[in-house]
Amino acid sequence: MRENGPVTTPTEAPSVAVPRLIATDLDGTLLRDDKTLSSRTIAALAAAERAGVHVLFVTGRPPRWMDAVVSHLPGHGTAICANGAAVVDLSAGGRLIEVHPLGRAEALDVAHRVRAAAPGTTFAVEFTTGFHHEPLYPPFRQDPGAVVAPVEKLLEEETPGTGAPVLKLLAHHTAIAPDAFLALAREAAGDRVSFTRSSPSALLEAGGAGVSKARTLAEYCAARGVLPEEVVAFGDMPNDVEMLNWAGTSYAMANAHPAAVSAASGQTLTNEEDGVAVVLERLLATR
Repeated sequence: MRENGPVTTPTEAPSVAVPRLIATDLDGTLLRDDKTLSSRTIAALAAAERAGVHVLFVTGRPPRWMDAVVSHLPGHGTAICANGAAVVDLSAGGRLIEVHPLGRAEALDVAHRVRAAAPGTTFAVEFTTGFHHEPLYPPFRQDPGAVVAPVEKLLEEETPGTGAPVLKLLAHHTAIAPDAFLALAREAAGDRVSFTRSSPSALLEAGGAGVSKARTLAEYCAARGVLPEEVVAFGDMPNDVEMLNWAGTSYAMANAHPAAVSAASGQTLTNEEDGVAVVLERLLATR
């Protein structure tokens, strides 16, 4: 966590000069609770791009869930999805540019470890080609093409090394508090995968070891000569913590999880109050 003093208030002007890159989470951050973008936020994103600021969506969502923002993507069309497991060109129909997969054997081992530590856990698997889940996994968002089967079957390969890459393993529990479930899973299998969460329920997301929004964002920026101090990041949940720590300037939303608030160098208004747009408008006003 940062040790850079108290966070700023939403009414204070940001101390950073106009950045080269904006990295923003979607749910609970850029998107309103109804999963739409406000007209003010759309205008702020467009103004940033016109000013030469590179806007990058960095989300836990899989590529197939980017419909809410695809029409508002900047010219480059790129997004970091699945907590850093995929870099996607949405302007090219969701073409995968990079994948940092979770091995099937690792995913199955993790599922067994977590289930042993927390009986009653149910699992789903997000592949590059779609989403499949166990019979008792809650239907958060229906996918008519989903295969419903035990996790062992979902992760099975007839020939090792074949099949679609795994972006993340999801674990859900109905009786354990979300943060307690995250701590339990990390203790049981954190040496095998990167556990995080972005849902208000006890729903965990496991990616490949070391994979995070921050790592993929850092690689993306390094390839373009963008330094951490030239990045402003926004987020609200534990899956944003590493990114908020890495960016030179970062803002947690007023509705953010305490871990995100501790990681950020500043704080802005809630997602319902256009907190990202408020900061962008002030940043651009300093030009």
